[in-house]
Amino acid sequence: MTLISPKFLFVPVSSAAGVGEYMRSLIIAREVERRWPNATIQFILNRHVPYAATCPYPAELLDDTPTKNVKAVNDFMSCFLPDFVIFDASGRRAQLSHAKKLGAKVIFISQHKRKRSRGMKVLRALVTDSHWVVQPEFVIGAISWLDRFKLRLINKPEPLVIGPVFVNPDESTQVDLLKRYDLCAGEYVLLNAGSGGHMNAQGYIVEEFAKAAVNIHKATGLHCIMVYGPNYPKEFTQVSGVTAIKELSHVELVSLIDKAKIAVLSGGDTLLQAIALKKPTLSVAVSKDQNYRLKICQNNDLTVCAAHNAESIALGATKLIEGDSLQELEAALELCNCVNGLNVGMKEIATLYRSKFGCS
Repeated sequence: MTLISPKFLFVPVSSAAGVGEYMRSLIIAREVERRWPNATIQFILNRHVPYAATCPYPAELLDDTPTKNVKAVNDFMSCFLPDFVIFDASGRRAQLSHAKKLGAKVIFISQHKRKRSRGMKVLRALVTDSHWVVQPEFVIGAISWLDRFKLRLINKPEPLVIGPVFVNPDESTQVDLLKRYDLCAGEYVLLNAGSGGHMNAQGYIVEEFAKAAVNIHKATGLHCIMVYGPNYPKEFTQVSGVTAIKELSHVELVSLIDKAKIAVLSGGDTLLQAIALKKPTLSVAVSKDQNYRLKICQNNDLTVCAAHNAESIALGATKLIEGDSLQELEAALELCNCVNGLNVGMKEIATLYRSKFGCS
């Protein structure tokens, strides 16, 4: 019996500011490789993003984010002939349509209401086999009756709410990391402002996190792990009580968050992953599209928020560590049904795989 060698093409949003869509695509790609070891996996990325040079899979490099390069993406698909194309918050309708004409199963991933609405437009929905929403339903809310009616008319399923996608913490990795950085479980604070590339009027927001880390250590005595992120372009120095790290792999970051006393995070994907792990967090919006998510999470007692300046971050984290709110947050997190969406997404891919090839 000849083994099927499926081709998977990942097309994430690829910008200098954020890294979340790329990381999510990478997580799914690795799980695809584990499930189908003979699969061919390919990415399309913006050549100007820092992670373009370190992608562990072959990557077609463009001069901008793939969404703005319709012809280049379509031309590549015509040559590569993928069996599955995963557009993560990216893609024009013409690109999805072209993938569909080539016989590929098309997956579109949305992460907020605007993207979800775009994915449900009739002409896009008609060329999409599966639409995933990587927000918990308590954040993004249900779709409208009108959208539900339109999808029913064209015989397309509603978007599948899978929640945050991440690799579960690895115990052996945790042991190694705690030893490497001389840490004790539950006795340190981890800080990460996402990719490190977001800015405000004063400069890079991650620098406010770094200043806050020094003050958190002084106020609480807890060691701080400051993860700057791959898009932070400057050099940094080590400070007493704070271990500065340029970048961690996804599984390393999740594993260290899981063992921290609290985590201080931006309002991106990592915050939702921490909530799914039931880890108390102080969260900071580093981009405008994160404000709504943080408001909802805070209203549901799943995080506490601070402004993106060092004083607010340090004060908020210290209060969380030393006050009664930590226990209240932990209790609310235990009741939250937010879970890892990776297994849900892979089950959907397996269904599409059987539909295309007639086997699993």
